[in-house]
Amino acid sequence: MLGWFLPSSPFLVARVLRQIDWQEAKLIVEYGPGVGNFTTEILRHMRPDATLIAFETNGQFVDFLRTAVTDPRLRVIHGSAEDVQSVLAQLAYPHANYVISGIPFKTLPEGVRDRIVRATHSVLDPKGTLLVYQFSRTVRPYLQRVFGSVREDFELLNILPARLYYCSL
Repeated sequence: MLGWFLPSSPFLVARVLRQIDWQEAKLIVEYGPGVGNFTTEILRHMRPDATLIAFETNGQFVDFLRTAVTDPRLRVIHGSAEDVQSVLAQLAYPHANYVISGIPFKTLPEGVRDRIVRATHSVLDPKGTLLVYQFSRTVRPYLQRVFGSVREDFELLNILPARLYYCSL
């Protein structure tokens, strides 16, 4: 259920979050928050009127986040990133400004990978960005098939070093 047994380093978190225009970000979606390493930093930077919707499949992590992080801007969804379209529609959000994903695409079935990437593309604002951090290149072909632009970056100061993908429409 865990993508990796060690939390993301502060260097990785900072590198990914540098891609966000915090003044413009009204809705951020996070896939696979785990115990909230990225989540707490996102909330620390977010505008007071912004919202963070975090999708987590592990019930224990959902319970932990709902108890440990009491910020009213956070909505923790016990469910799959595949359902991002329907969840955002239910919550009356037309688009997300940013989606941040640390889910381990390498371990997901091919069809699930494709559905998540396509669903994410459909919910992003035209100026929005998908920010992905991974330990393999497995997700890159899926991103390239769906997104107009995919930039790759790398963070060495993490255990394991991480590949970063910044995807825009």
